[in-house]
Amino acid sequence: MRIFHGEDEGGLAVESPRVSISFGELSRIVADARWCDRTWLSDFEDDQVDLPEDLYDVLIAYRRLRPGA
Repeated sequence: MRIFHGEDEGGLAVESPRVSISFGELSRIVADARWCDRTWLSDFEDDQVDLPEDLYDVLIAYRRLRPGA
């Protein structure tokens, strides 16, 4: 997320800094925010997330197995 300060930065795309967080911590935060229906979650709906391939495979398999998903 970038904040616009009213100045044109010459059209250069600046990549946001990256940080690492454990999946356990991330999942607890996101689950709580989802449970509390926090609106800020929608701000990040289209953001891309890098995942280990094995975690991605598990998530895709879970999505396919969930009833009504």
